[in-house]
Amino acid sequence: MILYPNAYFNNVREIKEEFLKRNNINALILDVDNTLIDYNKNLPQETIEWANNLKKQGIKLYILSNSNKKEKVKSVAEKLNIEYKYFAKKPFKTGFKKIQKQLQENPEQIGVVGDQIFTDIIGGNRCKMFTILVDPIAEKDIWITMVKRPIENLIKNKYKNIVKK
Repeated sequence: MILYPNAYFNNVREIKEEFLKRNNINALILDVDNTLIDYNKNLPQETIEWANNLKKQGIKLYILSNSNKKEKVKSVAEKLNIEYKYFAKKPFKTGFKKIQKQLQENPEQIGVVGDQIFTDIIGGNRCKMFTILVDPIAEKDIWITMVKRPIENLIKNKYKNIVKK
């Protein structure tokens, strides 16, 4: 189903190289807001170390953010030393496809990591990429995301129940 991810983790740091290799994933497209940073733009040192470790293992990383705040996205990308695209208009396919071309990977070999079903997961699924849902870093969100969270939580709980069976 287009609303369900291929995998679910509590946070990005739980996504390990072994999991990626087992699923034939060579690259990750990462969301920024509430996936890598919280509302106050805090990027945990552990996340920087996680990204550096994955890069050392040959995993390509790229940021795709819906934020229209270039400096915010650029700052995170610079701290992680990876490329980025902002104002992506997810779940539209355009941003995902551009990054796929730059990464020179087949869609099934690209993981899309994000905290939102209606942007990250639907967008990645529409592009036939491997989608990974993570819990939001913090409860505080921009207003449009806060409106969607209760619906996403219902979908997430249904997904978790299906996976348990």
